[in-house]
Amino acid sequence: MQIALAPMEGLVDEILRDVLTQVGGIDWCVTEFIRVSERLLPASHFHKMAPELSDGSKTRAGVPMRVQLLGSDPVCLGDNAALACELGAPVLDLNFGCPAKTVNKSRGGAILLKEPELLHAIVSEVRRSVPAAIPVTAKMRLGYEVPDYAMDCARALADGGAAQIVVHARTKREGYKPPAHWEWVARIQDVVKVPVYANGEIWSVDDWRRCREISGADDIMLGRGLVALPDLARQIAAARAGEEIVPMTWAELMPLLQSFWLQARGKLSPRYAPGRLKQWLGQLTRNYPQAMELFNQVRRESDCERIDALLQVRFHGQRLEAEASPTEGAA
Repeated sequence: MQIALAPMEGLVDEILRDVLTQVGGIDWCVTEFIRVSERLLPASHFHKMAPELSDGSKTRAGVPMRVQLLGSDPVCLGDNAALACELGAPVLDLNFGCPAKTVNKSRGGAILLKEPELLHAIVSEVRRSVPAAIPVTAKMRLGYEVPDYAMDCARALADGGAAQIVVHARTKREGYKPPAHWEWVARIQDVVKVPVYANGEIWSVDDWRRCREISGADDIMLGRGLVALPDLARQIAAARAGEEIVPMTWAELMPLLQSFWLQARGKLSPRYAPGRLKQWLGQLTRNYPQAMELFNQVRRESDCERIDALLQVRFHGQRLEAEASPTEGAA
């Protein structure tokens, strides 16, 4: 069984990838999509989106990172895929699932699910452009408006050379509205010979059990569920192994929040760092009442030093340190 951390644009950046993979249970993660249009991107852009390239394409916890590209020009995608591999990408992933209107209007993401032939052309060209030892994988939704072409799209990806396919079990039109149609994952598995990962609406161990029963998929990708419950992958891995599930407490989560803020404070401008913290705290409120309390304290706060105090950290230039007892009283 493999558990992957989903690539979520504007949310799961290098900072959150680093923090979430420290918890355990995640086998691999993916960058936010790197948009490819009409030219070969500079190496600096790849390093900006995927700093892990400089560290063996792994997070600090040792979790492998894949580079994801998004676009519609097969040749241009192939050229950029080749460069990504030269820079150290161990796996090249292709995005055919992004539902964002701005992305779809520029012929990227889920809009391409209307054209199975183009999917095949893209994957084939990327497969041809990168070394044989480097796998090419893909992420798709069930379709743009309806799932009529889901099977054709999956076959196109597999026949083009995709070694794995992650299926977000909703259409673009459905966005993130429940339910996820896990039964379609089972149908797709019946028509391709490559591993198929189930993705969508897995918020708990019970959700994973239902997903496995309905989809028949051994492998899963976790997105918002893992952001909202950072030890979800670890819980699922324990359940799969028949081990006791010991949920992470708020006191155990606090050092992760501090690490997140440490990195946001050091890597982002003071204008944007507070927003990133609020974004993650907002997700955590789903499972932690204490997150709501902290969120309410920082929601109108834009001063980084006052946020330092709320998180019980001290900022020293480009470095943050937790106080001696960072979780004292936090639970």
